[in-house]
Amino acid sequence: MYRLFTSESVTEGHPDKVCDRVSDSILDAILAQDKDARVACECCCTENFLLIMGEISTTAKIDVEKIARDAVREIGYDKKEYGFDADTLEIKLLLNTQSPDIAMGVDDSIEYREGGDVYDLNGAGDQGLMFGFATDETEEYMPTAIVLSHKLCKKLAEIRKSGEIKYLRPDGKAQVTVEYDGDKVRRVDAVVLSTQHDDTVTLEDLRQDMMEKVIKATIPADLLDENTKYYINPTGRFVVGGPKGDSGLTGRKIIVDTYGGFIPHGGGSFSGKDPTKVDRSATYYARYVAKNLVAAGLCKKCEIQVAYAIGKANPVSISIDAFGTGRISDEAIGRAVKEVFDFRPRAIIENLGLNAPQYAVTSSYGHFGDPSYAWEKLDKVDALKKYL
Repeated sequence: MYRLFTSESVTEGHPDKVCDRVSDSILDAILAQDKDARVACECCCTENFLLIMGEISTTAKIDVEKIARDAVREIGYDKKEYGFDADTLEIKLLLNTQSPDIAMGVDDSIEYREGGDVYDLNGAGDQGLMFGFATDETEEYMPTAIVLSHKLCKKLAEIRKSGEIKYLRPDGKAQVTVEYDGDKVRRVDAVVLSTQHDDTVTLEDLRQDMMEKVIKATIPADLLDENTKYYINPTGRFVVGGPKGDSGLTGRKIIVDTYGGFIPHGGGSFSGKDPTKVDRSATYYARYVAKNLVAAGLCKKCEIQVAYAIGKANPVSISIDAFGTGRISDEAIGRAVKEVFDFRPRAIIENLGLNAPQYAVTSSYGHFGDPSYAWEKLDKVDALKKYL
């Protein structure tokens, strides 16, 4: 039975991603000096204006404005004509410290007060539910549509920054529709690609360049056929873009950041948050668990839901769904997970080394699928194989 599924990605110059990048750059700078900092840093932007806000408790001494300008410049907003320029944009800071009512639950969990061990010391920074997922349909253990969408956007950034195509500007989007035959990827049914550009290029030249140097250079030829549909800059013009064309906000691209809508999302975003925020750390850990389960052969794909209560170290629930692909039952997989993995926040942070600067690079092109990320490691495969 054939079915279609679509995911999208955006480039680092998209206004929401500009905000994600600034937020995570500030977080990294703080963690470089203070690994125990509490950071919840968010941004919003519009034409040549950036507001940095949130709650930060730290001993670190950093130049927030300089960090923000450097991040904006690195993305590529370095010309006044873009309407958002690293050197001239107005920056406003509204930063406070973390609420003591939240800190008390993070610093001293319910279990630790009742005599728990050192890994019970830190409770979850909030209630919430998080999802992790993995599938064996790609080498990244990710759904095909989101993998291809990210690769298209990465290619746009690559050829812009290298100077291969000089008329490109930082903002852009990609969207890929994949056709499945059951659970097997059959073909790419549609590609949507929109890129910001200078006013000097013709639409005909742009579409030809994007087809040859981005789409065909990125998507495997065996997934494209005579019936694949292409929509390249469908409106015909995309000169005004970035924060000049649309406002941006940290954490607004949560589906781009995760699995492209392939599974549910718990609602929490990632960028600008230190790892005591389980919105970020537990979602990373759930991905880590799911990926190891699939790599170990316990199932072909796996969704994990984990939920927390504020101030409590242990999750209130862990749920496993292998979608009928398990070589053992979901209940047996669940037992293996509880024996091999520790979902308490302090254990997650230590296991994955999450209190070190590493987050700015995650702010674009997804938080999952890159093997350099600590939560993508496959170090529990052997421990899980014994449950087969």
